Parts: sequence; C-alpha cells; structure tokens
Amino acid sequence: MFPRFAALGGPVLAALLSQAVLVPMASAQQPSGAKPPAAAAKPTAKPGTAPPPAASPDPDVTPSHLALAREVMLSSGIARSFDSIIPTMAEQIRKNAVTRPDLAKDLDEVLKSLDPEMALQKQRLIDTAARIYAKRLTEAELKDIVAFFRSPAGKRYVETQPQMLDEMVGAMQDWTQEVSEYVMVRTRAEMGKRGHQLQ
Repeated sequence: MFPRFAALGGPVLAALLSQAVLVPMASAQQPSGAKPPAAAAKPTAKPGTAPPPAASPDPDVTPSHLALAREVMLSSGIARSFDSIIPTMAEQIRKNAVTRPDLAKDLDEVLKSLDPEMALQKQRLIDTAARIYAKRLTEAELKDIVAFFRSPAGKRYVETQPQMLDEMVGAMQDWTQEVSEYVMVRTRAEMGKRGHQLQ
C-alpha cells in the first residue's frame, strides 16, 4: 500500500501511481482460455540489463538540461514517491497467488532475486519523469529550482513536506466535512424560502 503521503506527491500522485501499477496488472490477469488483445510487439530487455527507453529521446533536450531535470527529481524528493511502486507490484503478485500457499516460499525468493532488475526499472521511471520536467521547464528555470533545493531552506522544505502534507490532509478532511454540512444547511434554508422541503 502506498504511504498516506509520498514526499511532494500527495494523494493525487499516490492515486496515479496506484492506477498506473494495478490497472495494467489486473488487465494482464486474464482467465484461462481467454485470448489476449492483439498488441504491437515491444522491445524487451534481457534480465539484469537496463530496460529500453520508454520513448525516443527528445532532440531538443540537451544532456545538461536532462541532468538538471533529473537532479530536481532527486533533490526535491519526488523520486521517493516511486519507492512504493515495486513493493506494490510484488504484493499484488502475492495476493494473486494466495490460493497456492505452497508457492509462497519460492515466490518470495523469486521476487527478492528480481530486486536488481527492479532497481533498473525504477531508474527508467526517474529518467522518464526527468525528461517530462525537461520538456516543460527551461534549463535556466531548472538551474534556479536546483539552487533552491540545494539551499538550507530548500532542504528544510523537502524534509518537512511529508509531515506538512499529512497535516494538510487532516485539515482538508475537516474543512470538507464542515463546508458540506454548511452548504446543505444553507441550501435547505434557501429552498425552504421557495416552498420546497429537502430531506
């Protein structure tokens, strides 16, 4: 399960990551005899080697530009949001094998042996995310952002972000409940003026 709040990610990122991980896995588990949907062949990597890039390199993104984007990903704490993805996949596989308890020991050993390959896959995701940042932010802007995250204030911001976001979730939940009740009370009052009674 994803943590309540990933650093700088919040519930939105956690939900997106959950969908990105679990939906494709669920769709891949088809009943026996079902024909898988036709799909174009995709390049695959040999075990223990770096996987192929998710997309063709953007010629407008220079290596220095991409390096800055990657540093923003790492120094801002956003890349830590990816740490839960692989464990989530492994847990999903374990749940799918729950009807075969005899597989538990071997399954755990196999999943553990895949750790080095999964580390490479995480790096692939970080590279993809860095490329997205590089496409949206100029090199000069990324330099300014990196400078902030290298500063004492930036480091403190990243350090306290998970705790602050946790507190914000609680505050938002309280606010949502209060405003929901307020809106209902006000709506009932206004509808009452028009001769309508709402339950």
